[in-house]
Amino acid sequence: MHHLWRIFLKSIASSGHASSMRTVSVLIIGLWVCSLTGATVAQAQFGGPPLPPVNNPAAPYYLPGTQPPVVGAPFYPPATPPGAMNQPLPPLNQPWQIDPNPGFMGSPPFGYMPNYRDVPIDVTVSEGQTGRFSVGGSVNSDLGVAGNIILEERNFDLFRLPSRPSDMFNGAFRGAGQNFRLELVPGNLVQRYTVNWTEPSLFGYSPFSFSVGGFFFTRFYRDWSEQRLGGRAALGYDITPDLSLTTEIRGEDVKIFNPRNDLVQSLNDALGSNDVYTGRVRLAHNTRDSPFLPTEGHLLELIYDQVFGEYDFPRGQINYSRYFLVRERADGSGRHTFTTAFRTGFAGADQPIFENFYAGGFSTIRGFQFRGASPVESGIQVGGRFQFLGTLEYMFPITADDMLRMVAFVDYGTVEKDIEVNWDNFRVAPGLGFRIAIPAMGPAPLAFDFAVPIAYSDNDDRQVFSFSAGLTR
Repeated sequence: MHHLWRIFLKSIASSGHASSMRTVSVLIIGLWVCSLTGATVAQAQFGGPPLPPVNNPAAPYYLPGTQPPVVGAPFYPPATPPGAMNQPLPPLNQPWQIDPNPGFMGSPPFGYMPNYRDVPIDVTVSEGQTGRFSVGGSVNSDLGVAGNIILEERNFDLFRLPSRPSDMFNGAFRGAGQNFRLELVPGNLVQRYTVNWTEPSLFGYSPFSFSVGGFFFTRFYRDWSEQRLGGRAALGYDITPDLSLTTEIRGEDVKIFNPRNDLVQSLNDALGSNDVYTGRVRLAHNTRDSPFLPTEGHLLELIYDQVFGEYDFPRGQINYSRYFLVRERADGSGRHTFTTAFRTGFAGADQPIFENFYAGGFSTIRGFQFRGASPVESGIQVGGRFQFLGTLEYMFPITADDMLRMVAFVDYGTVEKDIEVNWDNFRVAPGLGFRIAIPAMGPAPLAFDFAVPIAYSDNDDRQVFSFSAGLTR
């Protein structure tokens, strides 16, 4: 208000009586308009005494370029910057502007905003290391021995092409915040080669992400060999920081060869090349504090697949894991964690043998060989259309530095040819294990587990010891 009185006094001193009357009229009209909007132009433009809180989320009033207020939270206009009182006032005859982006909570009455100034701010930052090249290897009771070569760039730019050869090492393909990952995994039982590109903010700073990738996969199973060549495209949306929705389309050629015998018709029907296309919708809620050794939070996945091509069938999966922090030291170390987890899945009758559910091994039910807790037909592990697998686990540290942990667990579940639970085939395997965390060998700990099945099917392949160890440098 004192800005307006200053303008009034200056105008009287420098003009005649008629000019002063026009000035007074302008000021009276301006004060009346400001009373309707709940704030004066002087307050909106140049700060001044704080306005009362605006707690009406239906018609909030805020300046462009500021953060929209949280619903129900008080909002005050920005304070007058130092030295602003000594700056010349802007002309009063400038028209008000229509706000082109009123914000997600609405705009002032009639959609108008007063003129405002942009204040330049210089920010100096230094870019960190965004590229990674790592070489490692792993040995696993499920997957055998494999090497691992990873080339990753987390600040990739697909459209920043090099203009000369030296640009390949000096800024080419970098700068847009995209992610590029090339992974080569040669092994004696598994060979996997993948390439993937991801745009984490599809429309600038937004919750949408988009990724495309290709893969070549070879796996030598006990009963046949399998080769997959294909690609995928996925669109993701982060509903909240913990809740995400993903849609994906995948196409692949699946080649089945080297069958163990020709006594199973479902295996004979799948020999050769099979064109498989899958549309997927995945809803995930993830509050875990770590992807490798979580001690708190949960992960819930709801997955629906519709497969078409040479085969046409639906498939649904529900995966849930919950981690309870039982106790810890005062500094946050020495955590004892209790975990309960289960996964269930079911599929249509047209699901081929190479898409069936299987169980047994380090990642499903310990105490059995890989796929060794699955339905068997004529000596062939044929899997099934239904699975229900679960585990109860208690993990606690043995050493003061948390490098060595011990785990007690009970794995249970079944895989059935049809959508049912046959209690004669239900498996239960309690056991003990160790986890060794060595930072120099990578983020995933070494795992060694011993389990003894106490409930199993006569055709199961049992195995007391299972393990997983890897090295990444």
